[in-house]
Amino acid sequence: MNDSAPLPKGTQALASIALALGTFMQVLDTTIANVAIPTIAGNLGVSPDQGTWVITSFAVANGISVPLTGWLMMRYGVVRTFVASVLAFTAASFLCGVAWSLPSLVFFRVLQGAVSGPMIPGSQALLMSIFPPQKRGTALAIWSMTTLVAPICGPIFGGWISDNMSWPWIFYINLPVGIFAAAVCWRILGTRETPTRKVPVDSIGFALLVLWVGSLQIMLDKGKDLDWFSSPAIVVMGIVAAIGFAAFLIWELTAEHPIVDLSLFKSRNFTMGIIAMCLGYAVFFGNIVLLSLWMQTQLGYTATWAGLVVAPSGIIAVLVTPIVGKMLSRVDARRIATFAFLAFGLSYYLRAGYTADASYWEFLKPLLVQGFGMATFFVAIVSLSLHGIEPQRVPAASGMQNFMRITAGAFSASISTTFWDRHEALHQTRLAEASSVYDPTLQQAMHGLHAAGFNDPQSIAVLTRGLVNQAYLLSSLDYFWISAWLCLAMIIPVWFAHRPTGGAPAAAAAE
Repeated sequence: MNDSAPLPKGTQALASIALALGTFMQVLDTTIANVAIPTIAGNLGVSPDQGTWVITSFAVANGISVPLTGWLMMRYGVVRTFVASVLAFTAASFLCGVAWSLPSLVFFRVLQGAVSGPMIPGSQALLMSIFPPQKRGTALAIWSMTTLVAPICGPIFGGWISDNMSWPWIFYINLPVGIFAAAVCWRILGTRETPTRKVPVDSIGFALLVLWVGSLQIMLDKGKDLDWFSSPAIVVMGIVAAIGFAAFLIWELTAEHPIVDLSLFKSRNFTMGIIAMCLGYAVFFGNIVLLSLWMQTQLGYTATWAGLVVAPSGIIAVLVTPIVGKMLSRVDARRIATFAFLAFGLSYYLRAGYTADASYWEFLKPLLVQGFGMATFFVAIVSLSLHGIEPQRVPAASGMQNFMRITAGAFSASISTTFWDRHEALHQTRLAEASSVYDPTLQQAMHGLHAAGFNDPQSIAVLTRGLVNQAYLLSSLDYFWISAWLCLAMIIPVWFAHRPTGGAPAAAAAE
């Protein structure tokens, strides 16, 4: 920094709050819309499945923009890049709130995700810079707490706003926070800008990255609506994604200044850690999206109560994470990662026992178990994957992790909803085949509905609705079972990695 003099304690605290709010705001927006999807979809006249574009568009754009962060910070400085990103994110949030249709909302969410790439790494770097070396642990604690608290608040805020206000306020609440964070950071840290230098940007590599990731995401999102590869549009998207990915790999392996350093995969620990990180986060994120959709569209939960079911797992994670961080220097990270996948697997196994009339507490118990998995998963996998990476390459490795994790989550949201709908149709067909107008149970149900004042068409409609609810229940249970087995399978790559010696590099451990 140009001005490296220590900040007065009061100024330091104010700057820390502003930086933490920047992180909080960005992470909050990855989860705040999850429980509001049915409300947003209903207001915009689309199905809840189509509404998941609100989640995936933001995540994909955010993931794609992360590799550009290093170049932007070297070219323009960390403070300028962070403040500009916060202001652009705030403006994009306002545009999301005034969106008049699903396409316009998705476009503004893409914009919001694209400009938010530097917010998390920028806030982390600046927090580290304003604390003296002996207090860097405090800076990392502030940073990591905000990244854990935000996902807790997201479902609660999103649910409460959806039920008590209008959905645009999900995005409008960013406006005062973003303006405050940007103004305070520029006022306090503007004179502490990092040195800048002109460095080449891999524009062709970035364009290829946008091409193949964007094409694959559109294919996954639209596939279920267009009957997959029976649609020429989906076939074209698949071909473009495949060719774009191949071209991206070839270019990045031969470029002098690649936007993504693929040579990192020469490290066994990094490769195994990325596999475990991507698959583990994909299963985790897909379950969050699916559970919120199921509870609101089929079980009659309000958005607020759906958020209150999901949120306590984050509270457990906040309480346990500091303990895990201290254990990391003494306990093999592979053991901690194994515990994380066992906790996730147990959580999904318990969910596979849900019933349509399960109480709030029965829904909550598996999610409390999930909290222990969240507390151990990220810390252990980061430590594992960054072992053996040279210190000067840690930022690039950390950026690669974030890019692949975020993108895997976006892909998972599309794949999980497709699986859910497909298996619901399968179970509905089987349930319909197993029933008959001569079935005594069905006749008894019809008589009961007649006695309640329903005529034949109304009674059939009620029974059909019950059939659909049961089919979605069975489809959800299938997904939970598969998730549990996948978590057990992910323990394998963890033990193919070498045992880390000590904790992860400080700058990346909090991620």
